[in-house]
Amino acid sequence: MKGQSTVDVLAPARLPDAARLLAAGQVVAVPTPRWYMLCARSADPAAASAVFRTKRRPSAKPLLFLIDSPAAAEALFDLSDDARLLSGGLWPGDLALRLPWKAAETVAAVGSPALVGCPDGILGRLVALAGEPLVAAVCSISTPAASERDHPALTVDQVVAFGRATGAGIAAVVDGGICPQGRHMTIVDCPAGAAAHLEREGTVHARAVEAALTPPGGPHVG
Repeated sequence: MKGQSTVDVLAPARLPDAARLLAAGQVVAVPTPRWYMLCARSADPAAASAVFRTKRRPSAKPLLFLIDSPAAAEALFDLSDDARLLSGGLWPGDLALRLPWKAAETVAAVGSPALVGCPDGILGRLVALAGEPLVAAVCSISTPAASERDHPALTVDQVVAFGRATGAGIAAVVDGGICPQGRHMTIVDCPAGAAAHLEREGTVHARAVEAALTPPGGPHVG
């Protein structure tokens, strides 16, 4: 709800309630090992816009596109051989792949190529319960609007304080305790018909990316 300043706290057992809130066009905060993420339905432009508005995020800075399986990536994106190796070896997890869409039509909030994740844990379970892709972004104010004291939320209390301060309408937060890593996802760019390359190292180590790109019995990469 626009202007809402209270955030309901949901136990993980209430993930179906979180999925129902998403289906109703609401924004929900969900824990990962890294930090809490703001999530909405990708097919709902108003809900996706609410994520941008909550974060004061520039519209030119696309959101993360979340799917529940490598098969979903096959259906939507033009996957290179490297992309298949990476999704097969490191999904679900904290790896994001930059992928070109199969069709010309894309999700506006995500852009093209899309930054695609297939999460595990509570967020992965929520994507599966939603039954459709979600868009997501870190629970914090985006640069350049961020101050030096604005950090991504690592606890439920920080999400609630963020929701209260912004008044932007986070409907609920799923309580996953303290997010211990406080780091970004690893991003690998996977252009169609070309070799993948590491764009940003994060929680997935570069050596793990190299290992996933080495086919069974093949030569060592790097």
